[in-house]
Amino acid sequence: MDTEAEDTRTYEVVVNHEEQYSTWPVGLEVPDGWRTAGKSGPKSECLEHIERVWTDMRPLSLRKRMETAALPGGGGAITGSE
Repeated sequence: MDTEAEDTRTYEVVVNHEEQYSTWPVGLEVPDGWRTAGKSGPKSECLEHIERVWTDMRPLSLRKRMETAALPGGGGAITGSE
């Protein structure tokens, strides 16, 4: 049975402090650390919206570290042990 096709719930797009996106059913309390991002509707529409706006999958903290490392005197390469 294709439960995705039968899903008639309304979802909202949520985003966390690392600017990572997800969908969440409207009417359920948004989990700690997440906030609504201003888009709601069928799950497929929310996923399409996420695909359009979430163009850089790296967490915000990693993007900031990489930007700092790229600056002159910024500390050099990023390693996985930081």
